[in-house]
Amino acid sequence: MGKTGEHVIQERLAALEPAPGVYLMKDVQGRVIYVGKASSLRQRLRSYFGSHSSLDAKTRELVSQIADFEVIRTDTPTEALILENELIKRYRPRFNIMLRDDKTYPFIRITNEPFPRVIATRRIVRDGSRYFGPYPSAGAVHRTLDLLKRLFPYRACDIEITGTASRACLYYHIGRCAGPCIGAVSSEEYRGIIENVVLFLEGRAEAVVARLQAAMEEAAERLEFERAARIRDELRAIEHVLQQQKIVTGTDESFDVIAVAQSAGGDACVQIGFVRNGKLLGSEHYLMVGARIDDPPGAILTSFVQQYYAQASTVPPELVLQHALDDGETIAAWLAARRDGPVRLSVPDEGFRRELVEMIAKSAVQNLEQHRVRWLNDEQRTTLALEELADALGLDRLPRRIECFDVSQLQGTNMVASMVVFEHGKPKKSDYRKFQIKTVEGQDDYAALREAVLRRYRRALSAEQTEAWQTLPDLVLIDGGKGQLNAAREALAELGLDLPIAALAKEHEELYVPGQSEPIVLPRDSQALFLVQRVRDEAHRFAVTFHRARRTRSTIRSLLDEIPGIGPRRRRELLRRFGSVEGIRQASIEEIAAVPGISRALAERIKNELGEARAPR
Repeated sequence: MGKTGEHVIQERLAALEPAPGVYLMKDVQGRVIYVGKASSLRQRLRSYFGSHSSLDAKTRELVSQIADFEVIRTDTPTEALILENELIKRYRPRFNIMLRDDKTYPFIRITNEPFPRVIATRRIVRDGSRYFGPYPSAGAVHRTLDLLKRLFPYRACDIEITGTASRACLYYHIGRCAGPCIGAVSSEEYRGIIENVVLFLEGRAEAVVARLQAAMEEAAERLEFERAARIRDELRAIEHVLQQQKIVTGTDESFDVIAVAQSAGGDACVQIGFVRNGKLLGSEHYLMVGARIDDPPGAILTSFVQQYYAQASTVPPELVLQHALDDGETIAAWLAARRDGPVRLSVPDEGFRRELVEMIAKSAVQNLEQHRVRWLNDEQRTTLALEELADALGLDRLPRRIECFDVSQLQGTNMVASMVVFEHGKPKKSDYRKFQIKTVEGQDDYAALREAVLRRYRRALSAEQTEAWQTLPDLVLIDGGKGQLNAAREALAELGLDLPIAALAKEHEELYVPGQSEPIVLPRDSQALFLVQRVRDEAHRFAVTFHRARRTRSTIRSLLDEIPGIGPRRRRELLRRFGSVEGIRQASIEEIAAVPGISRALAERIKNELGEARAPR
């Protein structure tokens, strides 16, 4: 009897040495679907093929598609990390988290020429040129170059400089070029301009100011007043830029601050802030491809740090992180080798570094939301998403109108449901609906969902309703799995409606549809998955917001209703005057007694009761 595939795998695992290296997971077509590194190949590989109960959802899905694996031994864990980066770039495996389009990130290049140029490039050539970056987009590079050109008079042309040209270009005449082509500046003076550009890009603008100040004074002493005036104008421009930079430390520390934002659908955006010599020079954001809802934020930051600093032109002495990195010691050693000096990884719990992390994290959240909005307004992508979704679900027509339901509750209290509407891939907020669940006791999400679906489509069948209620969707989407899908189907069947319906399960991002025991798994990079995640996330947000508002109102009512003498009218007057229970607590007895219908005795009782209610905190 021949050996089974599982037995062969186990024998191969047993033959592995407990040594560092890289492993490549392959599917049945031989495609590399995941690349990983390990300090011990034997231990790491065995973790994939042992008990699945200890694996997270993403790893279980990966293991289910592994048909073969390959290992590459290295001498050290640091070498494994370097090789892992290279193989991820080469194969772009779909289960790895990757910087979007990391191969094409642009840099600023200062060329190695007698009269260097400052240009944008996407290729690093080892010819003695200096590079700064990577930048997240060509736009970011050109904005930086525009600023540099306003501050420093380096040449913008690519002609051969001999110093004997008959005339200079417009840049020279408007003070934006020192004029090396006509010999107006010596090679040494021009090198000084380029050195100032380098210092500025390195975040050492104060050194530039000191150099220019000295040059201006020297020009004035030599009675070169026109040159002194040009340097003065450069100084003013640089000082104006410096005033806009935020001072975050009282020292000359330099470090990068890195934080991540994740959406409810699993998309991730990493924001990196650059602190140089105690000043926050700015920040940039990068979208991470292949991130999933169940990816820990530390794993996403680990992937970012490995891929970003593998191509970064400089590595700072410290990375201030929102979350700890996986295998931080190995990464710190690798960064130190790239920097040729020690690199510290810190995760601050308090202090100004923690405040910086939180500020950068807020920017990551905002940029992730901006990305979502831009995607929703891209007509071509939206159409592709609708076509992919229709094909995956076997729909007869494009799901131009999608209605999505979600339920929100806290331990069975204030249970609510939401319905959001997307038309042509965009939110139609005028058709959103909220449902206060009326017939369900306790924590029964299925029954709550069934009630919401019943109420929504019962009104659709009524001739007395508005057009928004009467319009039926091309697809009903449910936030949940098989149980939620069946509850919604029962509601539709009770009304005699046969509408296309699917449920999106959050754990694995799988679509369940009627009549199929196995879920539909959309490709991780498909536009259809991106769309249904956006719809589901919006339904969840809308439901949670409604639930919080109800819970707050319920808490206010319960606190005030417990006070003898406070009925609906007086409660309404108090909240109209003070806005909240906390506002009433902070008011004086005289201010409360001034509310219509409130006597001084009742005002004293209110103050006493609310004070007692707050005491346990």
